[in-house]
Amino acid sequence: MPENEQQFSSRNDSNSVSGSLYVVATPIGNLDDFTQRAIEVLQNVVLILAEDTRQTGKLLQHYSIKTQTRSYHQHNEAQLLDKYLAQIKAGDSIALVSDAGTPLISDPGFPLVRAAREQGLPVVPLPGACAVVAALSVAGLPVSRFCFEGFLPAKKAARLQQLQLLKNEIRTLVFYESTHRITATIEGMIEVFGQNRRAVIARELTKTFEQVQLDSLAALQTWLASSADHLKGEFVIIVDGAKEESPDQSRVSELLGLLLPHVGVKQAAQIAAEFSGGGRNQMYELALALKSES
Repeated sequence: MPENEQQFSSRNDSNSVSGSLYVVATPIGNLDDFTQRAIEVLQNVVLILAEDTRQTGKLLQHYSIKTQTRSYHQHNEAQLLDKYLAQIKAGDSIALVSDAGTPLISDPGFPLVRAAREQGLPVVPLPGACAVVAALSVAGLPVSRFCFEGFLPAKKAARLQQLQLLKNEIRTLVFYESTHRITATIEGMIEVFGQNRRAVIARELTKTFEQVQLDSLAALQTWLASSADHLKGEFVIIVDGAKEESPDQSRVSELLGLLLPHVGVKQAAQIAAEFSGGGRNQMYELALALKSES
């Protein structure tokens, strides 16, 4: 093994205090999207904690990994937490995986990772596939800043309420959605964000029938309805952020014109920024220009 690769064993030697918790990203569709390092870790740990052992079993069989697996999900993680922490403390290394993608990203595992951190146990990330990042990389929308919201509430009223809170968010918005609610979610987004807001539906990423569709929300609604196949699978929805509204230039100039005879440029700019919602630097430049003209 190259010198720069992290060494580990399934059970630490007598000089070690504990084993490690490995947080292992798994493929989101195509089984070939798996790293050699992840394969080696899953082969050598004592135990693999899987959200669904049947789903993880397909991956393990593909790579001839014989390591023991145990179910670990949101319904049993509280009861099993202390057991697995004790096992790591005793020297065993354990891997945590989800059904697909990076654990904890809208998947179980957070209590275990937090508790391991709090108790000073090694927690080691093995990066790999993540549907959020995969979708953003091909979306064609701004991705330098984004806000990941995971799954919206299942009930309509709560879903619309959450979308209202995000209506004026200027960062790109990213959501997960299931085949059962994709139509209702797009309808809710049209109701709150407007039919012309640009968005992307990424369906079945890395799988045989992968589709990435960029259009207005209204056009995406039509696209979903155009084929029953478009409603199948797992979805990432990416919505363009709200546009920053420029303050009304004439009203701001009028306000600054009234302020400048009585207060300094800096104070006038601050008041104008608070009044209009514009940037303080922008107001300062405008105030300086008006001052020089007077």
